[in-house]
Amino acid sequence: MSEKFRKETKTIIIYSSVNGLTKRICYHIKDILIRNNHLTEIFSIDDFSKKITDFDKVIIASSIRYGKHNDQIENLIKENFELLNSKKTAFISVNLVARKVEKSKADTNPYVIKFLNAIEWRPTTVAVFAGKLDYSLYSFKDRIMIQLIMLITKGPVNSKTVIEYTDWNKVNEFSQYFAKI
Repeated sequence: MSEKFRKETKTIIIYSSVNGLTKRICYHIKDILIRNNHLTEIFSIDDFSKKITDFDKVIIASSIRYGKHNDQIENLIKENFELLNSKKTAFISVNLVARKVEKSKADTNPYVIKFLNAIEWRPTTVAVFAGKLDYSLYSFKDRIMIQLIMLITKGPVNSKTVIEYTDWNKVNEFSQYFAKI
């Protein structure tokens, strides 16, 4: 088939982002998919109103809040797992635990393992990206909770800490891989 008539793949990215990093990651992925001939649409779970049936590929991304992925994301998956299982799909988890190399993969990240064991969707691929720690973005209660978690997990506890742990090379590799599957 000539390059001119090659069918573009219709891809949708649905995400949940608390402080904006998951959204940024998803828009970065979208840009790479577009360069790889994917007609790509992106929606926050709060604004999602399309039909998954209209797309060839689906990426669902969620950050972690209070130890779990977004409830709306989980409900979307539970309502559409059969359809999702019939397509090329990806699940992306963005969390601070993934800052540790030994917990940065789908089969070693406790949040991802627990999440995938609780649902019937079996994504074609799963990616785990480390999040961002920025205490200034958190409410007093959240800051105390996260500092306690960081203390337990030997992470930074200084309330002025701002560290983005995301490995953008890993995001690029994932994007290129997903474009080809």
